[in-house]
Formats: sequence, C-alpha cells, structure tokens
Amino acid sequence: MVSAIVKGMVKSKVFASKDIACTSAHNTSAAKLSTETGIKHTMDLEELITNVENGGYVVLGFKPQQLLQMPEGLAQWTQGKIVISILAGTLIEKLRQRYPDAANIVRVMPNTPGQIGAGVSAYAVEKELSDKQRAEIETILGSLGVVHAVTEDKIDAVTGISGSGPAYVFEFIAALAEAGATAGLEPEMASNLALHTVMGAAKLVEQTKEDPEILRNKVTSPNGTTQAALESMKANGFRSLIDKAVKACVNRSIELSRS
Repeated sequence: MVSAIVKGMVKSKVFASKDIACTSAHNTSAAKLSTETGIKHTMDLEELITNVENGGYVVLGFKPQQLLQMPEGLAQWTQGKIVISILAGTLIEKLRQRYPDAANIVRVMPNTPGQIGAGVSAYAVEKELSDKQRAEIETILGSLGVVHAVTEDKIDAVTGISGSGPAYVFEFIAALAEAGATAGLEPEMASNLALHTVMGAAKLVEQTKEDPEILRNKVTSPNGTTQAALESMKANGFRSLIDKAVKACVNRSIELSRS
C-alpha cells in the first residue's frame, strides 16, 4: 500500500522523487521501491525521520502488531511532523501515546484496489488541518483513488464497507464463476463472464449515477429470468447475509482497536 502511495505521488508529481525517502526492515522492499521510483532509500530510521522538515509527513506503513517494536527514539524524531498511519485497527489515541510530540496524527483506512489507483481511502484527523495540509493529505491519498474525510468513530464502519469490501466482491465473482461452471460453462469462460459482468455493472452505476436499485429494475422483466434469480436471492436472505457480514467485520475492527 505504501508503494502504491509513493508511485501515485511520483506519477502525479505531487512531490518530486528527491523529496521522498523510505526505509524498511531487513528486507529489500524499500530498496526495490527506491529503484523503481527514484526516491531516496536509507536503512537509518533516525536519519530518515530527522531529515523531514517540521510540518512534513511521516507515513507509517508497517503491520499494526509492529507498532510496539518501533525504536523508542521514533517518539522524539517525529516531533513537529504530521504522522499518517495506515495501520488497521490502531486508534489515534494509541498513536499519540507512541508519538507524543507529533504535530498531528492522521489515521487512514485504505483498501487494496489502491494498488492500481482504483481504491477508496477514508481518513480521520486528531487536530483540525489547515487548508494547505488538508489539500496535501488528500492529494497524497488521492494517489490511491477516491478520498473521504470522516470522524474517527466512522472508521470501523468504513472498514466494514470499503476496507474489507474488495474481499466480498472477490468472493462474489468467485461464486458467480463457480455457479456458471456448475451450469455447464467451461471454467475459464465462466470466470471471464463473472469478472466482466461485475466490472461492467459497477461502471454502469458510476457513469449513469443512477441508484443501483433503479438499474436493477431496468434489467428485470416481469416473470423473466432475472426476476426468478432475484426472488431466489431474496428468499435466501441475500441482503441479510451481506448486512451480517458487514456487522461482523465492523465488530471485529472495534475489537482490534480496543486490544
């Protein structure tokens, strides 16, 4: 996800490559990103952070469980900087405890399609941003796709819809393809039909800006094939199933943020 942000910023010229630097643990991910984008790379975390000007941005893109493993010096090094965290389930309050002297803390919930610039990100801030800061942060996150500003109490719900939502869509595509194969299609054709049907339907909603239910009704003829399928979905609690899935995700997100 961090790679997607960096590549998006470089491509859109939000920041020049020379103004971005990265580091990583004992692996090659940061070095590879540096080679691919031309940004700076160092294994010295202190050097990396202290070279960021006051009011500059430090993006945390490691696993949430690694938060407590970060060097204690990071608390001092982030003084005066704006910390942007994409750590799932990690509250601003917890981040503030780790980085007490940061100028501001921004919590972000992105999703995986951000890797190709087709994602959705929602962010919440600890303190009010200046117009310049808001524009810069939304431009940074805009490299992943669509951006929404929310209050932190909405982040768990965002997780249930867009954060984990791509997995629901992947599951639906897989299920649709499987049903097509069961109905007699070659598996490869069934997968292709399922994929492009979902892509096309989503694009139709986006481009026409019509309510999905109106579009659904337009393709549903009385006593026709589509109606038969929709009645089966209703009888088997399709919407109730989706509602329960989202609630389960939201509840788990809340549990993780409290742990």
